[in-house]
Parts: sequence; C-alpha cells; structure tokens
Amino acid sequence: MPNTHELPIAKRIDWLLDLARRHGDAYRSPEATLARKRYLSRHTTAMVALKCMDGRINIPVATQTPTGIVMPFRNLGGMFNLGWPHLGEVLQHHVMSMIGQGRRVVLLITYHYSKGEPKRGCAGFGYNKQASLDHTWEIREQVSHIFGQSHESVYPLVCGFETDEDAITLHSTPNGPTLNLADCVGLTEDEVAAQLSTLLPDMTSVMREDLLPLLMGNIEHLAKVREQNARHERLLDIEHREWMICLGRGFDWLHTPNLALIIGPYSPNLAHPIRTAADIIAGNMRAGRIPDDGFLLLASVPFDAIGVDRARAELKATFLANFAAQVITEHLPDLAKTMHARTAVLDWHSRRLELLGKH
Repeated sequence: MPNTHELPIAKRIDWLLDLARRHGDAYRSPEATLARKRYLSRHTTAMVALKCMDGRINIPVATQTPTGIVMPFRNLGGMFNLGWPHLGEVLQHHVMSMIGQGRRVVLLITYHYSKGEPKRGCAGFGYNKQASLDHTWEIREQVSHIFGQSHESVYPLVCGFETDEDAITLHSTPNGPTLNLADCVGLTEDEVAAQLSTLLPDMTSVMREDLLPLLMGNIEHLAKVREQNARHERLLDIEHREWMICLGRGFDWLHTPNLALIIGPYSPNLAHPIRTAADIIAGNMRAGRIPDDGFLLLASVPFDAIGVDRARAELKATFLANFAAQVITEHLPDLAKTMHARTAVLDWHSRRLELLGKH
C-alpha cells in the first residue's frame, strides 16, 4: 500500500475509492461469505461497538476480527446518549434484530487514551482520560435501563483502547478490577479465558466464549505492534494523520487506520463533532502530517433495499454533505477552500459503495 498521506489529494481520493471497490469485491467473494458464516455459526453473540470518530480506533483491525462482525457506532469522543432519537432507534433496532435471531449482544462501550503522551488522547474530552471513562459508565447505565439489569441478553462492557499499542482493557465495575491485554502477551487462550471468567463472572459463558476470539486477536495484534515499535515503524500511526471526514454510516470498508475521522449522524448537535473534526484536519495540515493541498468530505448512507429505501439514502447523504460543508465553511473558511466533497450510498448487503456526485 502506498503512503497515502503523502499523495496529492486527487490521487488520495482515487486510492480511497479503489479501496472501497476492492473491499466490496472481497466482502462479496465466496470465500469471505463462507468465512463469515463459519465464524457466526461458531460465535453467535453479536458484537456492537460504541467508539470515537478518531481514525486510530479500529477494533476489527486491533482484534483481527473479520469485516462485518463488529457493528460500529461512532461519534466525537465516543460521546453518546441513548436518549438521542436517531441513535436510540438505530441501536434498538439492531439489538432487537439480533435478539430476534436468537443471538445475545455484547455492547463494547469504549474510551481511548495514549499512555505515552496525553495530547495523543481523546480531543473530544480535552485529553482527560478520567472524564471519558466516567462517560462510558453513564452509557452503561443507559444500556442497562433499556435492555435490563441482568445483562443476560445484552451485556454492556466498558473497554479502554490505548492507541500507542492498540491495547484493549476490559473493566468490571467503576474502580473495580480490570484486564489489560497489554499484560497478556504470551498467555495461552485457556489462561486468558480464566482471567476473563474471574473478571466478568456475571457474563454468560456463551458471551465469554464469543468474546474470547477478539481478546486473543488483540493479543496477537499487540505482539506485531511491539515488533513494529522495536523497528521504529509505528510512530506516524499513533499520531493524528487523518485527511478525510466521513459523515454517516457504513464505513467499515475503511479498515486502514488513521485515514478518517468518522462521524455517525446521531447527535442532535451534529455541527459540534464536524467542527472538531475540521480542527483536527487543519491541525494535521499545519503540523505537516498531511499535505495542505486538500481534504475529503465523504457523506455516505447505507440502504437495505432498492427503491424507496435507496432513494431516501440518496437524499440523506446529500443533506449530510451539504450540512457539513456549510458548517466547515463557516467555522474554517480557509480550510473549506481545500475541501473535496463527495456523496455516496452503500448497499448494506453487498457492501458496494455507489458514488452519487461531487459538491
């Protein structure tokens, strides 16, 4: 893969669209389709992740999980409120769909930080790790209020994501024991399973068994990251280097870390995360981490069926692109002059990205 961060903006956009095409082709291939079916037949628990828009937070990559297994919800800082109308409806619909199929759900409620430099942490919370952690417990209480306190069907699990190494930490209770996978490199699957059982005794055995592959995947990923660190190959990956703002849903094809700031259309105050994302892009340009010749604004909306559902997705994607462009223009007019805006819809079943046009 070329170092996309150093290419001219036109070539970066071409590369990105080719990445989306290649991902769709791979997702639809017989091998990938059968692999997902095998995985889901062995691990029936549905995995959902609430996470920050930060391009470094890539849970499928960090856990070596096949694409399409973890359902992502992204927002600035991982800030969510399940009382938000759109977020609550989308999340409830997904969870109830999984329950209707006889599956349990583990809801990963994440925060992120950097152990090496606080300023590489979460900008949404002003780099305050404790504030972001406190917020995850508030979300956990909301999940319990909606889906029940026993957590037999829906288990809200608070997780930390350390971006220097992509290490995941599992939390039991506020101020309670944790399981930091950064300390588990070299342990066997049985040893990790035993620690998980001790940490989360209230989680059903089925959920723990289905969560374990993600944990072992993260441990394997950590070992590779440490090899990269030893060769000094990872420094640029732990710094903000995003050169695109993605607004909407259906961006799991962006499996390459640190390219995009991904904003879900959930917050009633959607302008706030857009402005924050624009500030990060502008900062990347000023610091020379990305070229200053332009950035991409990509609005994408998934659809389940052709006809009415797709037509509405087109209108929604166009609205999101126009809204974001206006916010960025008012907030950072000089940055807006370098903006390249695109709209697209995503066929959810085939993962085919269909470009609608330029703005």
